[in-house]
Amino acid sequence: MKHIFARYIGGRGGSRPLDFWGVGVPLVALALSVPVLVVLSSVFKPTGEVWRHLAATVLPDYVGNTLLLMLGVGVGTLLIGVSCAWVCTLCRFPGRRIFQWALLLPMAMPAYIIAYTYTGMLDFAGPLQTALRAWFDWGFGDYWFPEIRSLPGAILMLSLVLYPYVYLLARAAFLEQSVCVLEASRTLGCGPWRSFFTVALPMARPAIIAGLTLALMETLADFGTVQYFGVDTFTTGIFRTWYGLGDIDAASQLAALMMTFVLVLIVLERWSRHRARYHNTGQRHQDLPGYQLRGGRALAAFVVCLLPLSFGFLLPAAQLGAWAVATWEHSFDADFLILMRNSLLLAAGAAVLTLALALLLAYGKRLRPTPVIRAGVQVASMGYAVPGLVIAIGVIIPFAWLDNTVDSWMRDNFNISTGLLLSGTVAALLFAYVARFMAVALHAVEAGLGKVKHSMDDAARVMGLRPLQVLRRVHLPVLRGSLLTALLLVFVDVLKELPATLVLRPFNFNTLAVRAFELASDEFLAESSLAALAIVAAGIVPVILLSLTIARSRKQQER
Repeated sequence: MKHIFARYIGGRGGSRPLDFWGVGVPLVALALSVPVLVVLSSVFKPTGEVWRHLAATVLPDYVGNTLLLMLGVGVGTLLIGVSCAWVCTLCRFPGRRIFQWALLLPMAMPAYIIAYTYTGMLDFAGPLQTALRAWFDWGFGDYWFPEIRSLPGAILMLSLVLYPYVYLLARAAFLEQSVCVLEASRTLGCGPWRSFFTVALPMARPAIIAGLTLALMETLADFGTVQYFGVDTFTTGIFRTWYGLGDIDAASQLAALMMTFVLVLIVLERWSRHRARYHNTGQRHQDLPGYQLRGGRALAAFVVCLLPLSFGFLLPAAQLGAWAVATWEHSFDADFLILMRNSLLLAAGAAVLTLALALLLAYGKRLRPTPVIRAGVQVASMGYAVPGLVIAIGVIIPFAWLDNTVDSWMRDNFNISTGLLLSGTVAALLFAYVARFMAVALHAVEAGLGKVKHSMDDAARVMGLRPLQVLRRVHLPVLRGSLLTALLLVFVDVLKELPATLVLRPFNFNTLAVRAFELASDEFLAESSLAALAIVAAGIVPVILLSLTIARSRKQQER
């Protein structure tokens, strides 16, 4: 039996003794998959009174609102992302070079922050409605104004900050398309619109579907926007069931039902990619055929790109800046410095830990590419597809069980109560972050390792270096850029994460995200601006990295 197990855990050479990589990588992958497995296992628990009450009353609203939210955000992100990607890639008009990277800036604006900002601007007491009443001498009830705190408002807010996922992948797909195919469509008499719909769009479909899937996953994971706007979705239902009704089992069953939406998205994305059989051939290094726009068409293209950038980043960032300046004196105090310290230390610790484990998994998979290790690494990276609130439930259940088991054993044998060792601690929060954002670091590390030929490993091993020495002396110098990218991406994601932090944080331990949420929930919108602006400023860093990566990749193709 031991030899059979060693055969699947060992390396390419068949059966070999178990070693650090063969055992450590599957164990780490299994530990990181615990939150997802715990939530999925809750579907086998018998339903209680709370679950039956939820199913009979609010569950249809959760399902319906979640589906409508996903539908609306899907349409919005597709329209904005694909149109801007096509215009910026294949059209020539004033301001195009700026829009190519600036259209990614809304990605730095968390959805819950843009929701607070627009609420402050568009509410009854906001500057817009106040100005309208002053100009036209209106009073309360004399005019109609769209309600921002609604399902359509949530769809608009999420679309404005999530379209960059579609824009990013669609533009990358358009950049990689074959010049020959696009020129052939012109030769056959296709104009810009017909060439777009019949040639470019079908070829870019897999990338567009992948970007749409990411946007919809972020929509499912959102908590701050729908909670603040009073829209009943799965995330708000899970939070209320857990904290309001005090039933962790019912909350975990809601989370398991929510995960079916995530699994459906993953399956649809994989199916779409599997069915796609488009091949780009020849002359990708040449400049893509562009359409020179002039007059009204150039103005229309400029407006198409300016609107999402303005409403998704420029306008809310300007409002946050104005509020921050107005409240600077009493907002920037010792408490704010503590919040910054907590947020930065937590994000830095999670980023370093996640990067170290991602390097372990990726390098272990490179050394021992067995079915067990490949599957384990794949499962360990599933956390990014799972909402933070679901990850929080998957962490708190096993940690609470472990705390209670240890405490019970210590009471029975030593008459000592250990209390909560893991639940409600920074350790639980760090574990949730690692499980949630492992895929971010893992993909960056694997991309870097893929650039190193296996012959370099073999040459180093022939010279007598052990695997860890090969990693330190050969791979790490080459991976420096990829490791830094992974570190920054995880750092910023942790800084923005709200639901997991809100649920798992230790008592009297706040971060910038939690503080912004608490102040906005209490209608102190201006006072929340400084914390929100700090999060947005940090989020600009990975946006710049992504923009530089795209520009660099195209320049390399043109050489």
